[in-house]
Amino acid sequence: MNCIFCKLIAGQIPSTKVLETDELLAVRDIAPQAPVHVIVMPKKHVASLADLEDGKMAAALLKGVREVAAKEGLTEFRTIANTGSSAGQTVFHLHLHVLGGRKLGPLG
Repeated sequence: MNCIFCKLIAGQIPSTKVLETDELLAVRDIAPQAPVHVIVMPKKHVASLADLEDGKMAAALLKGVREVAAKEGLTEFRTIANTGSSAGQTVFHLHLHVLGGRKLGPLG
């Protein structure tokens, strides 16, 4: 598989880990859009949120988002899951963006 996130999970590509559990990996985004920009991804490959059928994985991802926010000292933050290319998804491995550390404007 030629998935960049699968390669990150396998340790084939260096990253700055923020959180790792049996189910997920959270790393700093290499092109941050806010002072805190962390990507939370399941270790099992799922293409997008539209393909997520595993409730345990969904719960682990949301718990991971909450843990990342707490580790980063965020009490207010934005969570984004781009689903499909027209919605801005460029890596087709399910992932949630956690952004914060400044006032975030409206999405458009």
